Amino acid sequence: MMKFITNIIPFLFCVYIVGWSGNLNRAEAGASLCQSSGAPLSKIDLQLKPLVNHLDQPLGLTHAGDHSGRIFIVEQKGLIWIVKDGKKTTAPFLDLREKITAGGELGLLGLAFHPRFSDNHRFYINYTETYDSSKIRSVIAEYRTGNNPDEADPLTEKVLLLVPQPFRNHKGGNLVFGPDGDLYIGFGDGGSGNDPSGNGQNLGTLLGKMLRIDVDHSSPGKSYGIPPELRFAVNARCVTYVSR
Repeated sequence: MMKFITNIIPFLFCVYIVGWSGNLNRAEAGASLCQSSGAPLSKIDLQLKPLVNHLDQPLGLTHAGDHSGRIFIVEQKGLIWIVKDGKKTTAPFLDLREKITAGGELGLLGLAFHPRFSDNHRFYINYTETYDSSKIRSVIAEYRTGNNPDEADPLTEKVLLLVPQPFRNHKGGNLVFGPDGDLYIGFGDGGSGNDPSGNGQNLGTLLGKMLRIDVDHSSPGKSYGIPPELRFAVNARCVTYVSR
């Protein structure tokens, strides 16, 4: 295990630098930083500087893949901000503070832009809300931007997935589109401590799973598509149990 960790850390570091190196193209960054021979990396001088101030509980940072140069920052309390030309916009991209339940490990937890966002203006979020007066559930929803690309339209919400949560912690939350065009969703085990319900090993629940759904097509009775090559369908597909 220690040998694996020792070998993987330089690779992850290399991927991070290549992904965020704004002054180098991919080939140049790869040639200068990524060494396939396994030899130690040469000394690299890094400097950190503030990007933007006056944020409250930021937990996510991404871009729309639309070559606009905009950076989107997720705040747990329910706001998404845009940083453009080094400055945070005066109005949020999306404000869900009145809709979600936030605090502790609850709130707005994930954001991912559709691979064809430039054409369809669709993006996806993962948040928690209260229902039936006191119960908590996770929501995976689609939103769209309107005429102003710097403002999402809150009236365009399309709920794709609702997952009841037994406790107020261990929600996971990250959303990522894979190279296959499907949306990957990371769910925690639902909370308390030591997974008392065994959700991580239970194929009958979506908790404690990595899910994969098709947001461009719909399976019968659902607001999303289930990729046909996977198994163990519940309401979505559990990627962690589908290796063949």
